[in-house]
Amino acid sequence: MIDNPLTLGPELSSKMVGRAQGFYASASQEEIGLLMTMNFAFIQGKYYGSTITVVGRNPASNMVREMPVIGGSGLFRYARGYALATTYTFDPSPVMLLLNITSM
Repeated sequence: MIDNPLTLGPELSSKMVGRAQGFYASASQEEIGLLMTMNFAFIQGKYYGSTITVVGRNPASNMVREMPVIGGSGLFRYARGYALATTYTFDPSPVMLLLNITSM
């Protein structure tokens, strides 16, 4: 289970604008392949009360991972698109990901 801060930037001091809530589950016996179900819930600013939902396979050892955006709420209602994830740090704690979400 995951309930991590969603921040504007990768620095630990970056402004928190929401929470990344969901879970990872192992989905491969041959590589680090994860099933990721994640809601990005915004608690401040323009997107307050809105969410974006990403569900898909996350091949964690790949430099860039593409996962589908399957929906959202509030300002992101009916969102469809994709999220690109790259690992920013793996130190082993904290692990930080940069997400670039493109939605139609």
